[in-house]
Amino acid sequence: MARLLQFVTGTSKVPLEGFKALQGISGPQRFQIYKAYGSPGRLPSAHTCFNQLDLPEYTSKEQLEERLLLAIHEASEGFGFG
Repeated sequence: MARLLQFVTGTSKVPLEGFKALQGISGPQRFQIYKAYGSPGRLPSAHTCFNQLDLPEYTSKEQLEERLLLAIHEASEGFGFG
């Protein structure tokens, strides 16, 4: 879960006050999930300034898990978090 949080928010820890205290580019910003339009083969994407996760509409729970884990892994390797 820490890697998912890192992927979406840029931090691997929940603030002491909880998710309500997450900060975005211009102050408090809640964790949000949006539908990503386009190819269902796309990887999920994140906008850390807005604590936002964009998820394509996958055909199964297994596909969602596989694509999300791949996106998290690729992002962490690419930015040196791993």
